Amino acid sequence: MFALCMIGGAAYAAPHYQDELIFPIQGKHVHGSSIVQLPNGDFLACWFYGSGERSANDVQIQGARLKKGAKQWGAVFTMADTPGLPDCNPVVFIDSKKRLWLFWLVVRANRWEHGILKYRRADDYQGSGVPNWNWQEIIVPMLGDELPEQLEKGFKDLGYDQPMWAEYAPQYTKMIVEAAKDKAKRQEGWMTRIHPLALASGRILLPLYSDGFNVSLVCYSDDLGDSWNASAPIIGLGPIQPTLVQKKDGTVVAYMRDSGVDPSRVMSGTSTDEGKTWSLALDTGIPNPGSSLETIALKDGRWVMIFNDTEQGRHSLALALSVDEGQSWAKIRHLELAPMGQGGFAYPSLMQSKDGKIHATYSYSGTGGKSIKHVALDTQWIEAGD
Repeated sequence: MFALCMIGGAAYAAPHYQDELIFPIQGKHVHGSSIVQLPNGDFLACWFYGSGERSANDVQIQGARLKKGAKQWGAVFTMADTPGLPDCNPVVFIDSKKRLWLFWLVVRANRWEHGILKYRRADDYQGSGVPNWNWQEIIVPMLGDELPEQLEKGFKDLGYDQPMWAEYAPQYTKMIVEAAKDKAKRQEGWMTRIHPLALASGRILLPLYSDGFNVSLVCYSDDLGDSWNASAPIIGLGPIQPTLVQKKDGTVVAYMRDSGVDPSRVMSGTSTDEGKTWSLALDTGIPNPGSSLETIALKDGRWVMIFNDTEQGRHSLALALSVDEGQSWAKIRHLELAPMGQGGFAYPSLMQSKDGKIHATYSYSGTGGKSIKHVALDTQWIEAGD
């Protein structure tokens, strides 16, 4: 909705909000969407689709376009499909050369921790249907022999030595450290989820996480993706699926999903060297039910976070606005709010378009099936509250 209203003889713009499903409700699993605006003003979204996730070998990456000025999304098409293997967690990104990137995970042996990080790149992608991919490669994070020591020190500094879940670790800290001594394990299973962050220096930060090690890291590139280097790990009690945002002083903040122990909170760590090394990831005061989130810095300096604002369940999805670079989140408004067990709204992707609007896509599960939902709104809509 958008309207000019008159109050006291003066005109003002009413808050803007619109939403639509990218495709009709259907029965298969659709999840993990990502959205980007193309240079011509169109929007491109992608997600994974199939009979399940890592255990379903028919899972593929799908996409659709919203043409500039259009009200409805175009036909769904296949972005990537590795024969006989699940393709999951896609992320789209436009670099400073206006090239389109698609990052995603190809799952081997139906286990997250054996996945291979893959990408495609296109120079010709602003037409209709599938982008014309002209380059494809894998990214192997080259974590060194120092990883076990880094993990051991991090767990010691956290003062934690109790059982906690992770793919490699029934006895959490000891087995995580032991797994890190295996060179093959260090180089596989690193997954995408959230948009890369392009810094003013030209460095690109690609946020990654591992369900095997239950930690996060960043792959960074100083040559527009020709080569990638692995950062030191972001260590905590289950910090995964990082979303990155940069402060005005240059500090990069990572907010992460809580895959650890109670209390269930968004976790956060910081880097003062453009993503190469990181502080420990600690709990914030923001609730998190073990679900992905994304945070972006707007053009006016304010920050927006999209997240499930509960400790349990994905039935509530909210936007929060910060005027002090994440120190507080005073303005909150719900995109979705249903009784627990009567809807699921999760794994959002967030961006700001050229006209200043905020766009999000997220997994939408309701009566009758699932889809990916797209919303477009302005900050006035968030400030108006529920």
